[in-house]
Amino acid sequence: MQRTISLIIILYFTLFFKSSFSSEYIDKGYYVIDLKLKVEWLKCSIGQKWNNEICEGEPIKLNLKEADEIKLLVREKLGGDWRLPKRKELESLICKKCNNTKIDSAVFPNTPAEPFWTSQRNWWSPRFFWSVNFFTGHSYGRFVPEKKLYIRLVKSR
Repeated sequence: MQRTISLIIILYFTLFFKSSFSSEYIDKGYYVIDLKLKVEWLKCSIGQKWNNEICEGEPIKLNLKEADEIKLLVREKLGGDWRLPKRKELESLICKKCNNTKIDSAVFPNTPAEPFWTSQRNWWSPRFFWSVNFFTGHSYGRFVPEKKLYIRLVKSR
């Protein structure tokens, strides 16, 4: 009997008091604060728009030159030093237990299960840049700057 009551209490707290976000993030509307890395992430991929609940619209793929232009526009509109993430920063968003897209969709809704740019060159082959693939959950240093990939911007706190 006592075990049944304990299970009911645990289930109640799990269902009704569970945050939709990991304890690593603080929700601030169109962005989240990453407490572990001390950065702020835009919830939506470039091309999408935050509507107070979800990222709407289609994300767009950009090459690195276009990404530089977008960073300037975002800085102008939102303020702050928004930038492409470093490889380790973007890899920190990988969700190994997530089924389809390897990113927490409660925190980063409608993220495409495809590669995203990082700001870092591949040190083995400097002509190429690193990307993080949210379909496989792996990083690859094989894309030239002219290739079009998705973008998620970050800024330091």
